[in-house]
Amino acid sequence: MTALGARDKGISRRRWLLAGLGIPLFHGRAAEPLQVSFDGDNLHVAVPGLHFLTGKPLERLRDAATVVFLSQLTVYSDPYVTVFRRMPERINVSYDLWEEKFSVSIPGAAARSMSHLGAAQAENWVMEGLAVSALGLDPSRQFWLKFELKTADRRDVSRLLGETGISLSTLVDWMTRRDPDDLYLTRSAGPLRLMDLPRIRGTRNG
Repeated sequence: MTALGARDKGISRRRWLLAGLGIPLFHGRAAEPLQVSFDGDNLHVAVPGLHFLTGKPLERLRDAATVVFLSQLTVYSDPYVTVFRRMPERINVSYDLWEEKFSVSIPGAAARSMSHLGAAQAENWVMEGLAVSALGLDPSRQFWLKFELKTADRRDVSRLLGETGISLSTLVDWMTRRDPDDLYLTRSAGPLRLMDLPRIRGTRNG
């Protein structure tokens, strides 16, 4: 084998090695895992490093518009097919141009709000308040959990919100639709069991 051929072979091997090392590293950075905890009544989620006050939603906020996000936590009794329970939430976010701070409100039966927040604080406040009931779920039974978050315009909100709150059947269909102007984030976890989850004290931010 010539010196040139040996060098090419060495470079080829090096490229394969770097590619093998780079692929898992890339995926690890691209999708932070969904962390799930249990307070004895409800399932809570966290996604460290997940940001939704960015890109087009942030541009709209800086143009003095209120941005509406719709979230959905879905518990499945098998791998993302049979729904055990769903919990939707509407999240309203506004931005004070003078103070450069965010205000967030989540209307509903347990309405709550917070103001004078930085972007990371606002995102954390929203995530800490999301929960879905685990009532009726066997502690030793496996289940799967999916988190979804999507921006909604005025037409979406008027169509999705009824007199009794968010229409689940309409929301499920709307979540599957993709628009280039929409921010859509999703994370999943499973299989899980209540008996294996870290326990936390039941809290509601407000």
